[in-house]
Amino acid sequence: MEFVRRCEGFGRVMMIRKPSSSVPHLPLACWIAAVITTCLAPAAIAARYDLAIYGGTSAAVTAAVQATRMGKRVVVISPDEHLGGLSSGGLGMTDTGNKAVIGGLAREFYHRIWRHYQTPAAWVWQQREEYGNRGQGTPAIDGDARTMWVFEPHVAEQAFEDLIREHGVEVVRSAWLDRERGVHKNGGRIVSITTLDGKVYEAAMFIDATYEGDLMAAAGVDYHVGREANATYGEEHNGVQVGVLHHQHHFGAVKVPISPYRVPGDPASGILPRISPDPPGEFGAADKKVQAYCFRLCLTKDPRNRVEFPKPAAYDADQYELLLRVLQAGWWAYYQKFDEIPNGKSDCNNHGPFGFDNIGFNYAYPEASYERRREIIDEHRTYQQGLLWFIANDPRVPLDVQRGFREWGLACDEFAGTNHWPHQIYVREARRMIGSYVMTENELRKKKPTPDSVGMGSYTIDSHNVQRYITPEGSVQNEGDIGVSTGGPYEIAYGSLLPKQGQVENLLVPVAVSASHIAYGSIRMEPVFMILGQSAATAAALAIDRGIAVQEVPYAALRERLLADGQVLSAGDKPGMRGALTPQP
Repeated sequence: MEFVRRCEGFGRVMMIRKPSSSVPHLPLACWIAAVITTCLAPAAIAARYDLAIYGGTSAAVTAAVQATRMGKRVVVISPDEHLGGLSSGGLGMTDTGNKAVIGGLAREFYHRIWRHYQTPAAWVWQQREEYGNRGQGTPAIDGDARTMWVFEPHVAEQAFEDLIREHGVEVVRSAWLDRERGVHKNGGRIVSITTLDGKVYEAAMFIDATYEGDLMAAAGVDYHVGREANATYGEEHNGVQVGVLHHQHHFGAVKVPISPYRVPGDPASGILPRISPDPPGEFGAADKKVQAYCFRLCLTKDPRNRVEFPKPAAYDADQYELLLRVLQAGWWAYYQKFDEIPNGKSDCNNHGPFGFDNIGFNYAYPEASYERRREIIDEHRTYQQGLLWFIANDPRVPLDVQRGFREWGLACDEFAGTNHWPHQIYVREARRMIGSYVMTENELRKKKPTPDSVGMGSYTIDSHNVQRYITPEGSVQNEGDIGVSTGGPYEIAYGSLLPKQGQVENLLVPVAVSASHIAYGSIRMEPVFMILGQSAATAAALAIDRGIAVQEVPYAALRERLLADGQVLSAGDKPGMRGALTPQP
């Protein structure tokens, strides 16, 4: 039998359970005394803040800086040791889309990157003139705007650390939210959050800046995991996408059918590893599956800075039998996503029908316990390290492919604390809030107007593969990889950062935003997270100043402040950043 009692004066909610017969040695009087003592004892409060930000992503940094600039006392409670999320975790070839709609602190970050690479000391492993300066469709270095969009991981991390240090933001690292008992609410407000080490952080406002949406979920906010049916929001590209082949990350790119069976063509021989035996589902239907994760690797060919690919302890060559068939069938385009970043390095993303994406092995991740998530991350690391080792060393790999691959290795001057392997897995999608406003494919493609813009996105609607299955014809195929143009930049609604009215009134969610699966496929880019982090912090500061809920912040006031701080809220706004740009050396 359970019942709830609030410990008045401390804003704490205690779940009190009567003793059961399984605790025979604890008299009832002692049990009551223990409860009274717990309620009367002051909580182990670390400090009280205006704004507590949970997460260590790029959005967490911009939110912290913005709130500090608005005069608020801020703490970043980061489960990660390193700040910046994917922006400092290997994703150096920034998914920018239209750079003209990236303003505010996001633009300031990319200006800081530009500033770094203006100095001769930044070019350690190559001359600046040797750098190809290629971004995604545009130059990596925009001299006129004094921004740079492609960079090394350690340079990004230093830029984030500099922003935090310069603004005197308090950061608590390796601090994990107690997801079961760590969110303390008084009615519709979060009063404090508690981390697993028992520290309590009280604040007037909270921001969940995690990829996973852990604080949001623990606070009782509605969310979704997986793909909604097309019919849910009247979309075309959300649900199961059997038969849709938009990129070259499918087995049609191989030109010949690839058998999924251990003995080609013989179902009785069993199915090769990393192929699901389950049917993929009907076109347009909902499911609980999420697009694949991988690590964004930083590789180099420079022997002075190269570390050989590690062989994982649990290496199993059998896991790559399907890749071997792809290679033997003539698909060798493995290096097309080894994108050049400065100093002779590459940001390496998934490519092809069997690549770095570990398809189908992350479905449990969004809602899993911390321990289970670590297991999933370890499995992904083993898979990707094993794939690298397999291509570089297995004698069955075509020799030309193997020779080319052996020229590469991990960059020795990156990720020193994690054996040169990225410290952040690419969580492309986890939980997504179902908030005051849900962004869908229709807003992104301008089929519906978007109310109360707090930032803009522009990247292609992009989902990686979700599952690998066996077709009715008996060959292997991938499903879920989507690339759809938005037809230009689009606005992102303030309501997509807010829980529904009546759920939580002092929480904003700029990363696990309220969006359908397919809309999130474009919104999920790192510059957009920085933009939304700044906008969320601005709204939080205004709500504090006015003593109101985040759902009640007057949009006119929010818009005025965002524009003053250089945010781009609609087509035609000129991107800017706080203060004057640093003069070019």
